[in-house]
Amino acid sequence: MSRKKKLITIVSAAVLALNLYIILHHNPLADKTQEIIKKIISCVILEGFYVVFLKMFDKIVILPVELYQNRRLIWKLAKNDFKTKYAASYFGIFWAFVPPVITVLLYWFIFGVVMPNRATNIRGDMDLPYILWLIVGIVPWFYFSEAISGGTNALLEYNYLVKKVVFKISILPIIKIVSALFVHIFFVCFTLILLAFYGYFPDLYTLQLIYYSFCLFMFVLGLSYVTCSLIVFFRDLGQIISIVLQVGIWATPILWNLHLLDNKPVIRFIIKLNPMTYIVEGYRGAIFDKLGFWETFYSTAYFWILTACTFALGALVFKRLKVHFADVL
Repeated sequence: MSRKKKLITIVSAAVLALNLYIILHHNPLADKTQEIIKKIISCVILEGFYVVFLKMFDKIVILPVELYQNRRLIWKLAKNDFKTKYAASYFGIFWAFVPPVITVLLYWFIFGVVMPNRATNIRGDMDLPYILWLIVGIVPWFYFSEAISGGTNALLEYNYLVKKVVFKISILPIIKIVSALFVHIFFVCFTLILLAFYGYFPDLYTLQLIYYSFCLFMFVLGLSYVTCSLIVFFRDLGQIISIVLQVGIWATPILWNLHLLDNKPVIRFIIKLNPMTYIVEGYRGAIFDKLGFWETFYSTAYFWILTACTFALGALVFKRLKVHFADVL
């Protein structure tokens, strides 16, 4: 069986399994009418994605295939990118880890010592220190901000490689995202140590941080292929992204609790459409609620469908515009 047929078979089986789960899944606490509507909408969206995937298979799959084939080169260049960023400094890569530590300590001093507040978990049945609740939610946002900024400017920063005919420029955005991942891993470990200091020790549910980090990695990767392609022709996009990130930290339940919108279902629904809401709530759910990602099936399905569509869009945009990159740069 050819690689194309294998991939189509796998995706077809996954779509069929998801459809069956959606149809058979029953939430006894949900309204029957709303549950039926939600199932119909979910199945329609899933089938629409499947049709687009089949129609544009060759254009979409070429990008992940290139990334997989060059995985060793990506890893080597990502480590080199991380090291060279601080090569001119006396303390080198030490400076990469200082900002996260200073940020955490600053939040701890303000919200843990000066203004010690409390927060509730996702289910609303646990009272916990606000500083811990805040830090766990802001960890993925820091990685998202760093990764999308780096991924967007990858072609501009490595413009000398873009002009080389033999170089696979499709690997440049992922190099910046993997490079940012090193700091994120350190930040997560530092947060877990801080949580242990307060008596919240890691368990099996904490392993889900690996899953949610992978979710974030894939989403920002797909998004970066869109933005890095467009910024070559529209340099103002960098400033727009900076503004969006400033607004985004407030449009995502990081500094505030999603429970505040319980009486405003429309606004709550809009906020939950933000893919970063799934990530932030997932981090907190894994640590404080002991909640598995499989327990939020519709949110998980929505996130992955959106991520797949974003990645497909990124692959199509990048493939369409990359022939003009060298001329513009």
